[in-house]
Formats: sequence, structure tokens, C-alpha cells
Amino acid sequence: FRFVSFRFVSFREREREMGMLSNDVLDVAEDLAERVAREAGVVIREAFGKKKKATVTKTSDADLVTETDQECERIIVRKIKETFPRHKYIGEEEVSATGVMPALTDEPTWMIDPVDGTTNFVHSFPFVCVSIGLCIGKRPVLGVVYNPILDELFKAREGRGATLNGVHIAVSGTSELKKAVFATEIGTKRDQGTIDSTYGRVSALTQASRAVRMCGSCACNMTSVACGRLDGFYEFGFGGPWDVAAAACIVREAGGQVLDPTGIAFDVMSRRVLSASNRGLGGEMARILNEVSPSPSDPPVPLQN
Repeated sequence: FRFVSFRFVSFREREREMGMLSNDVLDVAEDLAERVAREAGVVIREAFGKKKKATVTKTSDADLVTETDQECERIIVRKIKETFPRHKYIGEEEVSATGVMPALTDEPTWMIDPVDGTTNFVHSFPFVCVSIGLCIGKRPVLGVVYNPILDELFKAREGRGATLNGVHIAVSGTSELKKAVFATEIGTKRDQGTIDSTYGRVSALTQASRAVRMCGSCACNMTSVACGRLDGFYEFGFGGPWDVAAAACIVREAGGQVLDPTGIAFDVMSRRVLSASNRGLGGEMARILNEVSPSPSDPPVPLQN
């Protein structure tokens, strides 16, 4: 007879011992991301109808932050830290306050935009969302994007598909650019060189496509690609990885492509993105964009490994 001892292992200890996240731990992360997104959404929805919203300009009159942004980020980060104290975090309002963008490592890293579409929120334009993404190995593997005004919750996890309010979604079947509806954003820079390049790109793609849209939220645009409302989207120089991490996972799990606007591999830290319903359409968009002179404020093309 041999005595065998057993030791209870919590999911946090199990996570540490494995070095990566098990499916059980990812289940916890997925449920947590949805729960805190909805909790932050309540705060946004309650403040949305108020005529006066306390705002502060960041880099310009086109770049705003509100008390609601800050409150929502505090809620989200606190709840995630309670469950995953060893994980890393990159949050928009914390980076804005410190002026320091943390380096992305292979470790589990949460990327949080508490209110994507702050200017929309200030002006009561309903394309506003909470964006919560989890990266592992520098790759988005989990994403939740919740618009509390429209009550639309997009969610995806690597290898498990994407959903909108619990129903599986897929990108459009559009393969020809002339039949495609694409979106972009003007951004917050107002120097003439940036404006000329921005509208040059819009003009070039508009001539080749069916229509162009702008909703004022990077994550809302990308999730619209994921569910087939849009066929493509691109943007240069958005705020940071928190704008795209969650939505990049959602687009890919819905069957779409996420690239750099040059057509090379996407880098979540680059502040550059192109998403499309398929690789052919994405490549055609990239080709046209590359024919326009770049903006002086374009982030650099990411280095490829």
C-alpha cells in the first residue's frame, strides 16, 4: 500500500505552472470580459443621455476624455486584477495619464478602451463601445466589444468563432471592391499634410468602391466588418492597441482578414489597421492606399519578424 497525497490547485496556480492559459482559465477570462464590459456599459448608458458631460481635451479639441472614460477604466481594471493579478494591462486612460506606452510581451496582456468613440459619446451619437481584448504571445486571442446604447455585444475567442448577442456571425461574401462598402476615420490630426493624405486615400478608395462610411469608432467599424455590415475598414494613427485588439480577434474569428494597410502582417501595437471580408479584397484596398502619398503623421510600418 502506498499513500498518495493530493494538493488543491487553484486556477491561478494552474495558470502559473502552465506558463500559458488553459481552456478553463480562458473560460473564466471570457466570462469576466463580458461581465465587466456590461458593467461599464451601464455607466456609459446612464451618462449618455445627460446634456452636460465633463470633458478634457488631450492632444487637441478633437481628442477628448471624459469622467465616464476614467470611471469605466477603473471598474474594468479593478475587476480584472482581482481575478488575474499577474496579468499585464494596457489601458487608454492610464497611458494618457502617464504618457508611457508599455512594451507588449508574450505574457497575457489585457488591452482596454473603456469608451471607444468618446467624441460620439460627448455628442450623444450612438456609436460608442467598451472594448476589452486579451493578447497572449502578442496576438489577440479574446475580444469583447459592447455598445451599450444599441445593446450589441460582440464576442470572440480564438478557434471558437465570433458572436453578436450570442448568435454566430460571419463577414460578407463581397469579393469585388466596386461592390464593397468600406469605412475609415479622419482621426484627430489637423495639419494640412495629414488632411491632404487622409482625404486622398478616401477619394482613391471611393472612386473604386460602392460607398464609404465613418461612424467615429474604430472598434465599431471593425465589428461591422465582422458581421457583414461593412466589407472593409482601414485607419492610420488611432489612439493605441486598445482600439483594435478585441475587434481584431472578432474579425478573424468571423472569417475576415486583419492586415497592416500595406498588406503585410498586422501588428497590434502599430496604430495601423486594415480589416476586410477576405484576403483578395484586403489586398486590393492595400494596393490603392499605397498609391497615395503617406501622411506626415502616419505611424511607421511595423517591422516584420
